[in-house]
Amino acid sequence: MFGGAMIAGLAYVQYQAAQAGNYAMGIFSQAGELASGVANSTITGARDIANQAGELASSVANDAITGAKDIAQRTKRGWDSKTEGVEVPDWLQKILRKDEASSSEGGQGSSGSGGSPKQSGARAVAAGASAAALGYSQSSEDDTRSEIQAAKDDQMMMLTKKMIEIRSILQTVGQSDALTLPSIVVIGSQSSGKSSVLEAIVGHEFLPKGTNMVTRRPIELTLVNTPDKNIEYGEFPGLGLGKIMDFSQIQKTLTDLNLAVPAADCVSDDPIRLHIHSPNVPDLSLIDLPGYIQVVGQDQPVELKQKIADLCDKYIQPPNIILAISAADVDLANSTALRASRRVDPRGERTIGVVTKMDLVDPERGAGILLDRKYPLRLGYVGVVSRAPHTTGIFSRVSGNLMDAITKNEQAYFSAHPEEFGPGSSTSVGTTTLRKKLMQVLEQTMAASLQGTSDAIHQELEEATYEFKVQYNDRPLTAESYLAENLDAFKHSFKEFAEHFGRPQVRELLKQELDQRVLDLLAQRYWNKPIDDLSPPPPEPNSIRDLPTADPESLFWHRKLDASTSSLTKLGIGRLATTIVANALQSHIDRLIAESTFSSHPFARQAITDAAAGILNERFYSTSDQVENCIKPYKFEIEVEDLEWSRGKENIAKVLKEELKACETAVRQVEERVGGKRKLQDVVGFVERVRKGEVVVEGDGRGGAGGFSSALLQKGREALFLRDRADIIKMRLLAVKSKQCSTKKNKYHCPEIFLDVVADKLTSTAVLFLNVELVSEFYYNFPRELDVRLGRHLSDTEIERFAREDPKVRRHLDVIRRKEMLELVLEKMEGLRGLDGQAGGSGSGSSRTGGEGKNGGKKGRWGLF
Repeated sequence: MFGGAMIAGLAYVQYQAAQAGNYAMGIFSQAGELASGVANSTITGARDIANQAGELASSVANDAITGAKDIAQRTKRGWDSKTEGVEVPDWLQKILRKDEASSSEGGQGSSGSGGSPKQSGARAVAAGASAAALGYSQSSEDDTRSEIQAAKDDQMMMLTKKMIEIRSILQTVGQSDALTLPSIVVIGSQSSGKSSVLEAIVGHEFLPKGTNMVTRRPIELTLVNTPDKNIEYGEFPGLGLGKIMDFSQIQKTLTDLNLAVPAADCVSDDPIRLHIHSPNVPDLSLIDLPGYIQVVGQDQPVELKQKIADLCDKYIQPPNIILAISAADVDLANSTALRASRRVDPRGERTIGVVTKMDLVDPERGAGILLDRKYPLRLGYVGVVSRAPHTTGIFSRVSGNLMDAITKNEQAYFSAHPEEFGPGSSTSVGTTTLRKKLMQVLEQTMAASLQGTSDAIHQELEEATYEFKVQYNDRPLTAESYLAENLDAFKHSFKEFAEHFGRPQVRELLKQELDQRVLDLLAQRYWNKPIDDLSPPPPEPNSIRDLPTADPESLFWHRKLDASTSSLTKLGIGRLATTIVANALQSHIDRLIAESTFSSHPFARQAITDAAAGILNERFYSTSDQVENCIKPYKFEIEVEDLEWSRGKENIAKVLKEELKACETAVRQVEERVGGKRKLQDVVGFVERVRKGEVVVEGDGRGGAGGFSSALLQKGREALFLRDRADIIKMRLLAVKSKQCSTKKNKYHCPEIFLDVVADKLTSTAVLFLNVELVSEFYYNFPRELDVRLGRHLSDTEIERFAREDPKVRRHLDVIRRKEMLELVLEKMEGLRGLDGQAGGSGSGSSRTGGEGKNGGKKGRWGLF
């Protein structure tokens, strides 16, 4: 059955394929192989597969050769999967070998070096990424590199990427020059086309533009190749602006940062760090500097030319690579960039010459400039036309990526002059060539400095480890743990405060305030007035001194007490009480902050203060309304119990005694300011005689009188007022303690006691709602609000900023961070050793150590250490 099925299937397929012509015979043979592989199931299944294969062969007979080969390869893979372990006839093996030979012409190789499909796909993606980054088109037809060359370029990109990562980490550590890896420093005059070269490498217009000098600060540009992403964006690490997709926005930000430099300075050495991520850029570390100027403008300082030269000299020192930009229409002898590079690199070992505007000169002259021997550079010259042609159509050059437009423009120009710039010439031209050269030179320069950097890192790591052990006893610390510890400690102190500040303390606080308000009402309505001048006092028909003997039914004293009571109950107790308690809570929180470690953290101190104020403000109006509504009955009628009267009598006596002490203290202070008790008595005596009319003083004593100055007379009036106030308080103390004030029936003869009882009732009622509506709510919500403001909702940047506000903690964190970063760098360097080994294992078709070659040196190109 097996033999019959296979013969039937092959015969049927042969019959169908014969109709497709001679070319379709090859397709039919491979389809027959697939049919024969599955014919071991059933005859019907074999016929169905054969029918489908025959129909497929017939349908593609008129297609292009490329499509036919693709179908043949898929058919072969199906055959391989079905016929594994099955003995294949000799005639069928010949067909398969023919297919392998044809596929090897596509660059896959006829040996067994091809990996798995997944590995092959990975290599294809890597090759595509390196092609895009180096400036080749994504199309396989435009990328003329061999597979070996593409693999080398991809390996070079991986090595350079790792080195730039190490450089970025070392920048964060950066306390030693030995820990600095090289960058490519771009220098040139303002009209040399420096910006155009950088924008051609990036593929977008992003650098500042303007008629006047716009670039005033160094721009540290890090290009990051992202082959697995199709988006392009920029980041300013020091500004925290996030990912910026619009390159015109990047250009505006750079312009604003540069123009922020004061006009008096014109240039600054404070760098702007910009990272650009794109699948179309190579991994490079570039530094763009202000362009050299020949003549200083009228609105520019005289020393500007020298400032720019000094700034450029600072960055072009070893080990940095110099990218000297010169225009083709300017003689190299007049190139400011080459003159500057020859001062620091006289042998031209780390300088790459870039000649721009090659299309503005004759091809012969342009080739002569690139092959110049008068100013030789070991890394050579590269000629570019780094500007896209101007278009007048609908689409502008800014609307898309500049890379393709510039590459096509350069290819059109250089290919038009094959003798000067063709493959057979000795010149290096094109932005693509420049990209590749920059990557090679940067990689080689970084690799050459890695051994010294590795030794320096080991030394720095030993010092950091020693400092961490000796000063901090190997105690780990993070910004998160530091914040959590301090937050827990503050919560603990707040809990202790909450346990000791409750309803009794709130009542005492509010009662003290109302006692003072009672004293103010007594002074305003019952006691004497301040002495404002030296005129005789008006007669008082109803003096407080006459109150003990006054008629109990006197309307005057009844109305005076009722008015005083109304003023006290309508004082706005709700708002007053809530304000007093809220201020007390806020002041206690401030005291807790001052006693905690948060006192040295402005950010946290403000956050805690805002948390407390937010809760108190949120509860303020509802609490004050509740209190005001609850004391409303006291505004119309107040009933006093005997026990309340007794407590009021006792409390007001204490209050009057305290007020009497305050008056006596104030009198002593006046005596000290006047110059003694005797002198004050003389002044007071003179004032009394004037007020009695015994002495006449002109102008109310504004110019002095009786041998006393106006200031002494003022102090005399103040002392006389305090003496009278003390006398009244002593008299009222005796009245409060008398038998007349022992009962509430005589409340009009004892207004002090009655007002104190009213104040006590108001206090007791207000405290009930203050404790529930304000204090308890504050104690419940405040710790949770702390968690929100200083806990889980803080970003890593805010937590780091908080911890670093403490100088001791900042030093501790710096030591730990430095130690971790150095360990990470060493780990990445070990990874570079692995990449170096992989590079040595690949590329067997070229020797790594044989001869000096084009790059020079006996050391291999990939030798890092």
